[in-house]
Amino acid sequence: MNPSIEPLSDKYRNCVKERTNEVFGGTFVVSRGVSHEPASLPGFVALSGKEVVGLATYQFANNECELVTIDALIQGRAIGSQLLRAVEDVAIASNCQRLWLVTTNDNVDALRFYEKSGYRIKQVYMGSIAKSRIIKPSIPEIGNYGIPIRDEIELEKIL
Repeated sequence: MNPSIEPLSDKYRNCVKERTNEVFGGTFVVSRGVSHEPASLPGFVALSGKEVVGLATYQFANNECELVTIDALIQGRAIGSQLLRAVEDVAIASNCQRLWLVTTNDNVDALRFYEKSGYRIKQVYMGSIAKSRIIKPSIPEIGNYGIPIRDEIELEKIL
């Protein structure tokens, strides 16, 4: 059964906060030197019955939409794809020119997911995680697959 995708309401803000803390080691995330609190942003929730199985948050600025977080709690059920599509749809409806996001160099599964979803690498910010660690010291040194976390990778999709 495919999950239902709903706009993120206050009912689920605490869930976003808890999941952000679990996945990102705090209630905020940092991208390109900017701190974001996902629980305060617009977004979408994926529900299987009453169970939260995915979350996505975004923000608008300058006719662009930044995907701040996306998290499928169950893999292999297209939850991430449905959440990403919902964010793309709201960005298009808001006349955004592009949708963009930042991930780290160790997040190879995310890179595969985004590139398969039509996103392209816009820029690699070499060594930028050192600056992010000043804002958020809890960013680990070693990430997925034992890869040192050093760089930010910006991906985009022109809408």
